[in-house]
Amino acid sequence: MRRTLVTLALLASLALPAWAQEKQGVVNVNTASVQELQLLPRVGPALAKRIVEFREKNGPFKSTQELMRVSGIGEKTFALLSPYVSTSGATTLKEKIRVGSSRRQAQGQKAAGGN
Repeated sequence: MRRTLVTLALLASLALPAWAQEKQGVVNVNTASVQELQLLPRVGPALAKRIVEFREKNGPFKSTQELMRVSGIGEKTFALLSPYVSTSGATTLKEKIRVGSSRRQAQGQKAAGGN
């Protein structure tokens, strides 16, 4: 199950056109500061700090999937993060990525008269 979700997350990130990834940007989890990590969806100060502490204790991430070893990052959170993280290159993400929950999206559609 875990491999399937990781594979789907990777495929989803690869399916994004290059221009979409460039426009949004990425965060290099091996060099990013706590503030830069907070630009990622669902990453606040506490989780960003745990990512940095994990990196300092265990060395650089060899793959983005290793983020799931950080307390608070499971398969669902990783699926949200995967299009916006890398283990090399510069951090180019400049604005917070916000993703609404499916519950909030469904409520918004009902309020707008959708099904």
